[in-house]
Amino acid sequence: MGVRTAILTREWPPDIYGGAGVHVEHLVPQLRKLIDVDVHCFGPPRTDATAHAVPEYLGEANAALQTLGVDLGMAASVAGCDVAHSHTWYANLGGHLSGLLHDIPHVITAHSLEPRRPWRPWKREQLGGGYAISSWVEDTAYHNAEAIIAVSAGMRADVLDCYPFVDPDRVHVVHNGIDTHAYRKVDEVDALVSHGIDPEKPYVLFVGRITRQKGIAHLLRAAQQFDDSVPLVLCAASPDTPELGAEVAEAIDGLQQQREGVHWLNGHLDRGDVRQLLSHALVFACPSVYEPLGIVNLEAMGCQAPVVASDVGGIPEVVVDGQTGRLVHYDPQDTGAFEADFAAAINEVVADPEAARAMGEAGRARAISDFGWDAIAAKTVEVYEAAQAVHQS
Repeated sequence: MGVRTAILTREWPPDIYGGAGVHVEHLVPQLRKLIDVDVHCFGPPRTDATAHAVPEYLGEANAALQTLGVDLGMAASVAGCDVAHSHTWYANLGGHLSGLLHDIPHVITAHSLEPRRPWRPWKREQLGGGYAISSWVEDTAYHNAEAIIAVSAGMRADVLDCYPFVDPDRVHVVHNGIDTHAYRKVDEVDALVSHGIDPEKPYVLFVGRITRQKGIAHLLRAAQQFDDSVPLVLCAASPDTPELGAEVAEAIDGLQQQREGVHWLNGHLDRGDVRQLLSHALVFACPSVYEPLGIVNLEAMGCQAPVVASDVGGIPEVVVDGQTGRLVHYDPQDTGAFEADFAAAINEVVADPEAARAMGEAGRARAISDFGWDAIAAKTVEVYEAAQAVHQS
């Protein structure tokens, strides 16, 4: 079937925890309709991918060194492929080494960038000294990749800003996508009832990991100004650090003491439960302070939930202000104003359910027309072909 591609990724079902994993999970089936695809992932054995575990001798090592050990195993296993396509720094070294070892082009999808993390100092909390290693890996990979896929125009600008040595002609914008069948409005409410949420009371909904990137601290402060009659549902789990988990738990507890109707779903939810929660939300809240695109907003739009979001990164390429939701300007130098404006935007949407319903319908129409995975797969194959041409030149 033409190009045979090795997809190198940290995440693969059932271990999906972030946007990059969702991207790979949905991209691969559509790619396989067009070309041959081998998937190489981290973790325990899979039936539908080649999984690579951390080498035993690195069992107690820094997490960044463990990652490099996995990458070496990946690079050794992609012989016979025509393209190596890596996702996030976790797999970038595997892709780079695959290119060198097997004389094939390396394509990177830029989901986030390490140089943007110093202004997110909490990432050092996760990686410690390994942050220097992850930065070196990414820098090396971007120096040598034949093609880079940016998931938004905003991410493309970030790539060229952080890595000015990259040839702009090698950076291609291919948006993230949405499975509009998996994420569609449903009538079922059993998941709401099982979590103690009254299906007769539309609510404000947040879905995201407990990470500072997602702006959950800003949301919890903004929620002090939300309309008290509207419940707030927080699907928030998997904190980046125990300290951040404790900080968020304390803030949620304080909010629950201040007002009624604050529901914290702290644990893994399957896709069916998330779909129900999105389907019955009056408004979806996305207060991210850094977001290359924001797949979760597409998932909300697929379920006809209007979105109130910060205007960072690629979010304005997804959420159309006044049409599919509201955009709120985020200024890291004035987070108090952002929180007040975010609360005002939430309250505005809540106060007009008919307008909210129209925004939700417009959001689903936009998700279907502009973010289908079949079109994204076709564009990705075009990038592979361009990378092969660069490699052969």
